[in-house]
Amino acid sequence: MKKRLVILGSTGSIGRSALDVVARNRDRIDVLALSTHRNIEQFRRQIQEFRPRYGAVTQGECCFRFQKQYPFPGTEVFSGDDAAERLASLPEADIVLNAIVGAAGLKASLATLKSGKRLALANKESMVIGGVLLNLARKATDSEIIPVDSEHSAIWQALTSGKKEEIKKIILTGSGGPFRETPREQFRDITKEQALNHPVWKMGPKITVDSATMMNKGLEVIEAVHLFDISPDKIDVVIHPQSIIHSMVEFVDSSIIAQISYPDMRLPISYALFYPDRIVSSNGHFDLTDIRQLTFQKPDYEKFPLLRLAFDVARKGGTLPAVFNAANEVAVAAFLKERVKFYQIPDIITDTLEKHIMVAQPSLDDIIAADIWGRKTAEEFIV
Repeated sequence: MKKRLVILGSTGSIGRSALDVVARNRDRIDVLALSTHRNIEQFRRQIQEFRPRYGAVTQGECCFRFQKQYPFPGTEVFSGDDAAERLASLPEADIVLNAIVGAAGLKASLATLKSGKRLALANKESMVIGGVLLNLARKATDSEIIPVDSEHSAIWQALTSGKKEEIKKIILTGSGGPFRETPREQFRDITKEQALNHPVWKMGPKITVDSATMMNKGLEVIEAVHLFDISPDKIDVVIHPQSIIHSMVEFVDSSIIAQISYPDMRLPISYALFYPDRIVSSNGHFDLTDIRQLTFQKPDYEKFPLLRLAFDVARKGGTLPAVFNAANEVAVAAFLKERVKFYQIPDIITDTLEKHIMVAQPSLDDIIAADIWGRKTAEEFIV
């Protein structure tokens, strides 16, 4: 039987790639529901092509305009803060791909797992800030979390080669972003245009800036701790500019299993949607002779302090990841609006964390409160 898919954040880069996968596999999967926050023009085109039974435009004014300008009688469109959760809880759905940006995706991730569905997780922030809660919900309903991040998908695939207790190290690879070779003293002059010019991946602006600060890799460290139930002390980060090896797992016998492919998000998306099956790729043949070299180096923790800070946050846990993420979202948004300089982003996050009084075993309400507090406090450091 065909799988019925909900895509939350369908107009973003992950959502568009997922719809490309669906379009090539219509005999195996149907789109049940799509959501966007405010990109109603792109959303209209997606509704026209895939004709989902449900949709959501989570920004209220944009939803009103969408329903007025583009009525689709066959698609019921929701709006409001809980619209994504309503789609995630649809009883007809089999898989929910959560590609919402930021902490806003946590409630939808929880709703997916509580209703017993497979969560194809592209919203890393929900695992970063609420990983303990997500794992509890997964166990209670015997549901699945399959990562869509290329690095975590690579680890997931590599782990099929051994047992959890045989893991010696998880090795997260990263391109190093656009400033891998930029001297630290030049960071004061980095512009928004430079930060948004990623050398490998074409992504949304927020995640692209996160890659430039290496905050994205730091979030992936915290995500890996919860996804794979592993200590941060068993995670290494390695800079791999070619982005061909997406991550690796070293086992106790010193064997290292790597997942290798061209950088294309359609592969981890396909794996999450169709697991345990693999589907025929549209990405072309991977020719090792085309790869002239694969290089690796240690990250520069002095130049990219947020990566070191992420390990500390992962070890302490509690509400710290929520504040860490919230302060980053505020700082990056300010940078994209040119309210702060690139080099100020780590300072804003560090200063916010230093003021926070941690809750060690937080509830959902504690996490939401920490997120709100982190945003408000980070704003106070933006001048």
